[in-house]
Amino acid sequence: MTDVVARTASKVPEVTLIFWIIKIAATTLGETGGDTVTMTLNWGYLDGTALFLALLVVLVICQIAAKKFHPFLYWATIVASTTAGTTMADFADRSLGIGYAGGSSLLFVCLMATLCAWYWSEKTISVATVNTPKVEAFYWVAITFSQTLGTALGDWLADSTGYEHGAFVFAAGLAVVAAAYFFTNISRVSLFWAAFILTRPLGASVGDFLDKPVSNGGLAFSRPIASAIIATFIIFCIVVLPQRAGRHPSGAETTA
Repeated sequence: MTDVVARTASKVPEVTLIFWIIKIAATTLGETGGDTVTMTLNWGYLDGTALFLALLVVLVICQIAAKKFHPFLYWATIVASTTAGTTMADFADRSLGIGYAGGSSLLFVCLMATLCAWYWSEKTISVATVNTPKVEAFYWVAITFSQTLGTALGDWLADSTGYEHGAFVFAAGLAVVAAAYFFTNISRVSLFWAAFILTRPLGASVGDFLDKPVSNGGLAFSRPIASAIIATFIIFCIVVLPQRAGRHPSGAETTA
């Protein structure tokens, strides 16, 4: 398969710095958007989860049905997954009565089970191989569970130490992952999933910074206004910053 054909067949973007910038912004929007529906509009965690999961299912079906990479469709699906992740994590942590530790443990098991099933089926969990409906299904389930796990971990640490300290911890974790990427031979696939999980609570901490009162160190934006600001930033990034479909590497590269 030529490089041109491979890029056309791929429906996920290359994992570059631009990818991570938009990913963090998308997780921030997921936090503020999810809280807007469940808390500001008082829908509650169960109804909010049902709403965003339904939206996520529709977008995933559209993503799988698409013939090529569409940046707006892809990032809309990511935002839906992170918003659903926010409400799912809140539902698991609070409504189920199992607390942050229980919710995080449950979601970790769900994510590991999904990745194991994906690996058992395809012999890789590299996002570079997301080019068939079956693999796309594994990809989006894993993405959603990783977003939800990141939310639960972020809430757990924020509840224990405060959101500003949580942001520092997860930013430090991302710095370690970045250093491992540049200076070690640790599996790039493993580092991708570690970074994907860690960017979720970091984005949530940014969301908290936007909507918390000034007395608590925030900017005191309302959740809807904070959501609008982040949504505008994401749209700006998609329009202005170049993105292209990821390249499908050889089998050896998918495990590196």
